[in-house]
Amino acid sequence: MPSLHDLAAPAKINLFLHVTGRRPDGYHLLQSVFVLLDWHDTLHIDTREDGRICRHDLNVALPADDLCVRAARLLQAESGTKLGCDIRIEKSLPWGAGLGGGSSDAATVLLALNRLWGLDWPALRLEALAVKLGADVPFFVRGRNAWVEGIGEQITPIDLPPEVLDTPLVLLKPPAAIPTSAIFGSPLLKRDTERAILAAFLAAPKRFGRNDLQEPAEAWREVEPPPAGSAHLPQLAASDGRQVSQALGLMRNRFGNSRMTGSGSTVFSWVNQGGAPAPDQVLQALGADLHGLIEDHWVGRVCRVLPCHPLLHLLGDETAGQP
Repeated sequence: MPSLHDLAAPAKINLFLHVTGRRPDGYHLLQSVFVLLDWHDTLHIDTREDGRICRHDLNVALPADDLCVRAARLLQAESGTKLGCDIRIEKSLPWGAGLGGGSSDAATVLLALNRLWGLDWPALRLEALAVKLGADVPFFVRGRNAWVEGIGEQITPIDLPPEVLDTPLVLLKPPAAIPTSAIFGSPLLKRDTERAILAAFLAAPKRFGRNDLQEPAEAWREVEPPPAGSAHLPQLAASDGRQVSQALGLMRNRFGNSRMTGSGSTVFSWVNQGGAPAPDQVLQALGADLHGLIEDHWVGRVCRVLPCHPLLHLLGDETAGQP
């Protein structure tokens, strides 16, 4: 039976994020630029004849009914195929980091099984299915850096200028894993940011806009833990917010800029110094600032923005992987 191994499920970050409103059903309306990074989980997928969907965790234990399994079952049901699969997953992207790891894994499963099961669905049909799995999954299926609006389903692919593709990013994740519900449920979140235009972003992509999620992170530095059952900050302790604020401050002091990657706890900075420093040199300098925090379950990594998803060739896109 056919197999596909060493499949990348790349991380994504928001270069900026504006919350422009809220729908009656509670979903927030956003504007953002999503970009793919060269930090990824790795999946290995084998076809089964018996129709079973099985996932095997090679390093980190995942929930039994995670997005990978749900993606495979949904594609199986919608396509009517009698085939199944074994999904082996090596996690590299941390949970609760704001990097879209679970959504990316699900998209990689859809892209791979579309080929392995001989479905040959076009991208738009896969995207329509991906919407049922989560707001970020269609972006990963589309596989292009994009201007994103709505709740994440309005995706306009964009070609990023060289200054974005050529500039390293440093990511720093504190031990805190902040759930999306905690961020978007916060009363501190600004929900009426003025709408932006794409041309303004492209004119100054590394300096454009702001992250509306960053304000709560700063404010949480001083708050007390929420009462049990709080509807505003579920599963969030004051120490989590303080860690994010600490990470933002450390990165800003070292690199002159810092933002949250999304709704999780990771923050990122552009490395604006001349030339492209080696990753170990950047992390060594950052480690001096952290005074041992990286050894205490903080994760630091130097990344670059990808021009496109490394698996676009599975949809017959001949430009996949090209700069």
